[in-house]
Amino acid sequence: MLDNLPRGTIVIEDLEIGMFRYLRKQVTDEDIEMFATVSTDRNPVHLDDDYAQDTIFQGRIAHGMLTAGLISAVIGEQLPGHGTVYLGQTMKFLRPVRPGDTVYAEVKVTEIDPAKRIVKMDCHCSVEGKKVLIGEATVLAPSRKFD
Repeated sequence: MLDNLPRGTIVIEDLEIGMFRYLRKQVTDEDIEMFATVSTDRNPVHLDDDYAQDTIFQGRIAHGMLTAGLISAVIGEQLPGHGTVYLGQTMKFLRPVRPGDTVYAEVKVTEIDPAKRIVKMDCHCSVEGKKVLIGEATVLAPSRKFD
């Protein structure tokens, strides 16, 4: 399940403080397995039910960076969108995401430096209204001048 606003690009000249975009995605067992394969992070807390039951999480959880990847998807596909270059990201993980959870990932413009094309954005992910990840992204936004 994927629910999001239209994809594309908002160039630096059209960005405004307070603009936001989001997506919603249900994290599946297949997503977790694919992330483990691509990242080579096969920690059993993500993949082995029996092992994960005996951890502080009392069950399997998704990789934190899989959840963080949803922030990247919003930035790269919606705000600012295609042509954006990631410069930095801070993150704090607050709660685990479990297989079957639907994650809401949102980014919101907080600062714009038009001369340098630098944009700062607050980022968060939540499950059932509870934040699971918070942070700030700094990006180089695309410009109409460089089309």
